[in-house]
Amino acid sequence: MNMAAEKNMLRGVLKHNESMARHTSWRVGGPADSYYQPADIEDLALFLSQLPEEEPVVWVGLGSNLLVRDGGIRGTVIATTGMLKDLSLLTEDTVRAEAGVASAKVARFAAEQDLTGCEFLAGIPGSVGGALAMNAGAFGGVTWDIVASVETMDHRGVIHTRMRDEFTVGYRSVKGQENEWFIAAHFKLVKGAGSDARAEIKRLLAKRGASQPMQTANAGSVFKNPENDHAARLIDGLGLKGTCEGKACVSDVHANFIINTGGATAAEIERLIETIQSKVAREHGVELEREVRIVGEAL
Repeated sequence: MNMAAEKNMLRGVLKHNESMARHTSWRVGGPADSYYQPADIEDLALFLSQLPEEEPVVWVGLGSNLLVRDGGIRGTVIATTGMLKDLSLLTEDTVRAEAGVASAKVARFAAEQDLTGCEFLAGIPGSVGGALAMNAGAFGGVTWDIVASVETMDHRGVIHTRMRDEFTVGYRSVKGQENEWFIAAHFKLVKGAGSDARAEIKRLLAKRGASQPMQTANAGSVFKNPENDHAARLIDGLGLKGTCEGKACVSDVHANFIINTGGATAAEIERLIETIQSKVAREHGVELEREVRIVGEAL
């Protein structure tokens, strides 16, 4: 079968020069050269197998925890949200969730199956793929604590099943096979009362709503917490709540959140991040490490 025929077999949606501001929770970002929404895992495999090996690939889920610079992304963006969306029971205590499933949806699904142990996922604003990539956490729980195994895909479209011990997992960091991307997780949970799990989810969401700027465009926590401390405490202690760079401001609700008050640019957000890092380093002697990922080119 020739290449043209293979391309015609693709079932997903391919866009060019797609504005990433439409696909990030900060609502900023320049255009991606190519933007592909696969129909499913099989379609994704076919698409990847056709990409040149040197083609840069950026994976995007719900677009939280991500800053795309104003110049956009050279290469191809693969969008998983709404596409890689299968969520099912593998065994009586193991949930399989594809990369595009919202983390909160996994928590609710597990509770419906009378499974406990992943309620904290309700407090993570991203998708399963992003949670796996950064070992996302909330309310004392972390993603890889409940991972039994994962499914990955390489640049040729080949699927691999990897066990938990094949990865080096740390605080907001995960290292595994190079040039493989997460396409699904197998979460090992505990049988329990679904009603208790649902009550806990409700409690955590109420806590999140009271302590985070939920009604504004943001990307979640900007900085990792230093060991035995909290980034928000350090930032708030310097009186930086409400500090702005253009339309990008440190939230008055939570000092580790930067909000887009309307019309901010990625450059303004990045400058504000750097300003915070500089002031915290100078006044506290602490080098804040970014939790948000920055991709793309500046204008």
